[in-house]
Amino acid sequence: MTRQPSTEPTAPDEAVHANAIARWCAQAGWPVHPLAPQQKVPPANCQACKEDRHLPAACPCLPAGRWCHGFHAATTDPERIDTWWHAQSRFGVGVSCGPADLVVLDVDAHAAQVPERSRLLPGIPIAPQVNLSGLATGFDTLALLAALRGQPSPAEDTSTLRVRTPSGGLHIWYRNPHPETRYRSSTGSSPKTALAWQVDVRSDNGYIVAPATRTTAGSYRPLGAARRPASLPQWLAAELVRTHHVPAAIPQPAAAEAEAPRRRRRSVKGAERLLNPLLAEVSACAATREGASFTEKLNRAAYTAGGLVQAGHLDQADARDLLLEAAHAARPAQESRNLTIIESALSAGAQRPLHPRGRP
Repeated sequence: MTRQPSTEPTAPDEAVHANAIARWCAQAGWPVHPLAPQQKVPPANCQACKEDRHLPAACPCLPAGRWCHGFHAATTDPERIDTWWHAQSRFGVGVSCGPADLVVLDVDAHAAQVPERSRLLPGIPIAPQVNLSGLATGFDTLALLAALRGQPSPAEDTSTLRVRTPSGGLHIWYRNPHPETRYRSSTGSSPKTALAWQVDVRSDNGYIVAPATRTTAGSYRPLGAARRPASLPQWLAAELVRTHHVPAAIPQPAAAEAEAPRRRRRSVKGAERLLNPLLAEVSACAATREGASFTEKLNRAAYTAGGLVQAGHLDQADARDLLLEAAHAARPAQESRNLTIIESALSAGAQRPLHPRGRP
């Protein structure tokens, strides 16, 4: 049994039950949600949500206390947490980063072809005389970014919670000291919003695997002595602003535009009618493991969603959630690849705004 001091709960280790991990995170103020047993992705939605695709905000499961729609269901309610993890003790634990005011750097160490130097640190030209020999992973690009800014690499930051992933990567947890500033999530391979190659950002509309969670690939092991996130370093906050991780403020409508919200609601319905058949095609690929043209169908759905987002008919976070759900239903074992396809196609689709009745 894990001891619970009166001042602060003991940080979990690999021997702790998932329910205790979820409770520990919730006591830290981090909303949690289930992950599929031994996996790093949320469990499938209920049958009703599968058959009638809808935006999470309109889902009756969430106010009813069910875990559909992944991080949208995240909670700090101890009774709900106990109910979920007693119903399925093999669930893993995910933390919804945005509501927890967390900014987590997900550093990958995947074997992949190194892109041209213009894509290693988006927005920062790397002169030809800079020797990049040996650069192979996100650890290297993050260290390069830090060196260019005269700072130590966050991967070596012993003052904050760091978690080693089963694949050899690292989750570096930081607390957002200014919650009024929001940070969007991104992947390091995104052509539109990225901090560094093979360095993902998990914040608003993103989640991270909780420390001590176990999967078929291995355990997420806390590294070093720190068990709490330190404040996000100022230089990293500036880099996130520079790389477009802070959404631009949405201008408030003038009084003469009072009817705009009603027009937008009708437009969203039209966007759903256009996008839902494409999402259904992606989900249907679950019945065929090979030869289903999954990549092509997911790319087409995300490209369409990107156009709808750019035209103002669909929220980008909602679009990404719908695409990820459909992709997970069809190919649950390739989360990273699914996200790469989605981010790339969303960015490409945004170059051509799309209206439900046809492009202008």
